[in-house]
Amino acid sequence: MIKAKPKPLQEIQQYVAPYESVLIVGCGGCVSVCLAGGQREVNLLKTEMELAHFQTHTAKRMQGYTVERQCNPALIKELDPYIESADCVVSIACGAGVQLLAEKYPGKPVFPGVNTIAIGVDLDIGLYEERCRACGECVLAYTGGICPVTRCAKGLFNGPCGGTNGDKCEISNEINCAWHEIYSRLKAQDRLDDILKIQPPMEWKNQVKRTIVQKGYEERYIEPK
Repeated sequence: MIKAKPKPLQEIQQYVAPYESVLIVGCGGCVSVCLAGGQREVNLLKTEMELAHFQTHTAKRMQGYTVERQCNPALIKELDPYIESADCVVSIACGAGVQLLAEKYPGKPVFPGVNTIAIGVDLDIGLYEERCRACGECVLAYTGGICPVTRCAKGLFNGPCGGTNGDKCEISNEINCAWHEIYSRLKAQDRLDDILKIQPPMEWKNQVKRTIVQKGYEERYIEPK
C-alpha cells in the first residue's frame, strides 16, 4: 500500500499564504491507513493551521473534507460544492490524488500536504517498510519473494556484490544482505536454479508516464492495429 508522510506545517502555510479560503481534502484510502491523510489528519491539519494563523493575526477560512479515494474521478465529484467556495486546495492524498484534483479543478491551485514515500508494508502502528518501487518488471518469482530493488542497498538485479559480510551488507552490520536472504529462501524451497536465471537489464517503466490496462480490458481501451 502507498505510504506517505505529512509535509512540514510551515511549508504548507507558504503555499496557502496568498489565499483567504483553504479547503483541506483527505483520502480514505492508502494515506488514511498509514495515518497521513484521512479524516483524523484533515481535522488535525485544519486545527494546526487555524492556530498558526490565529497566532500571526492572519485571517483564513478553513474547511476540511475527506473523500473515499482521491484517485477515482467518480468519487471526487462530491467535492464540487466545497471547491467552488475555496480559493485553494490542500490535498493530503498521495501524488496521484493531488494530480487528479488539479486536473479536475484546473482553475483552483491544488497543493500537496504530504510527501508520497513508498509502497510498503505495515510493521506496526505508524511504522512501515518500503517493499516495492513499482518498477514494472517484477522478478519476485525468481528471488523467493524478496525484492532486490528495494531490499538490496545497491539495487542489484542479478546476485550479490563483492562486499557482502556474511549475512550482512557492507553498508552496515545492521542491514541484512538481501541476496543472502534470497539464496537462503530459495535453498530452503529447493529452488536454487532460479538464482542462476540472469535477468535482462531493467527498463525502469516507472520512470516514464504509464497508462495501465488490466488484462481482460484490452478491447475496451486499446484500439486494434
